[in-house]
Amino acid sequence: MVWLAVLCAIASAAFLAFGTQRQSSAVQADTGGLDVNSRGIIRLLTNPRWLFGLALMGVGMLLNVAALTMAPLTVVQPLGAIALVMTTIINSRDQGISINRATWISIIVCMTGSVAFVLLAVNATHEAKLTPQAEWTVVGLLAVVVVFFGGIAFARRRRPHGAFFYIVGAGVLFGFTAVLVRTIAVALTHFDRGVPFWLQVPWLPLLAIVIAGLMGQYFNQNAYSSGPPELVIAGLTVIDPMVGVAIGIVILGELRPDVHPVVGLSMAGAAIVAIVGVVALSRHHPDVLARKEKRSKE
Repeated sequence: MVWLAVLCAIASAAFLAFGTQRQSSAVQADTGGLDVNSRGIIRLLTNPRWLFGLALMGVGMLLNVAALTMAPLTVVQPLGAIALVMTTIINSRDQGISINRATWISIIVCMTGSVAFVLLAVNATHEAKLTPQAEWTVVGLLAVVVVFFGGIAFARRRRPHGAFFYIVGAGVLFGFTAVLVRTIAVALTHFDRGVPFWLQVPWLPLLAIVIAGLMGQYFNQNAYSSGPPELVIAGLTVIDPMVGVAIGIVILGELRPDVHPVVGLSMAGAAIVAIVGVVALSRHHPDVLARKEKRSKE
């Protein structure tokens, strides 16, 4: 069963890599490197290449869920980092880009920090009982995050942001979404047969998921438009799980009481290493350097 989970995780990484590259190339061709607006989103919904990429990413996410049901997180999650390498190779061949040394170092740093963080987090956390207060806290914080990132994006809507802003925003939003999906799944597995089903559905978290998911996708598309697809994958495999684990520890109380402080410091260090890798990737990727050179000549 574990080997089947490994195969599903590797297949998931491949589907996510190909899907991300397809969507990225579609957005680049449609916007020419400009911000994606509401009209641009509508155009993308009729773009076969973009829709094909969306379908590939959907399959990749389903395969990842299947892998998580068959094997521990310690086995599945590190394999997801393979998508970052796959996306880099696929995009470089598709666009005819020669990946520089700094980019490969950034990717290695990003993957090392991410894998170390996940392995440390799994051994430092345990299943905690979900309380209504914790659920409301998560929804409240998500509302603050939506207002914060949405406000910045709206205030500077006429001046495009860098890809790093969009991918951080998407990663944080998807991290909150993952936590809320888990809370809904827990709630639906413990429903009371004597009470109507619709009365037990946590509608507020469900609404929060829809809003955060749509906003996260909007940020993703703008990240495609203003940077290489590797950054989007970095957000999905680095920032997203880190935010989810942080919420689990701080709000849901999933940190084990017997965890040594050194482990906590190591987790913080691994997170910093992974984020440094993402920042370096957003600055040294050949696609980013080419955009900067083009802007300096205009």
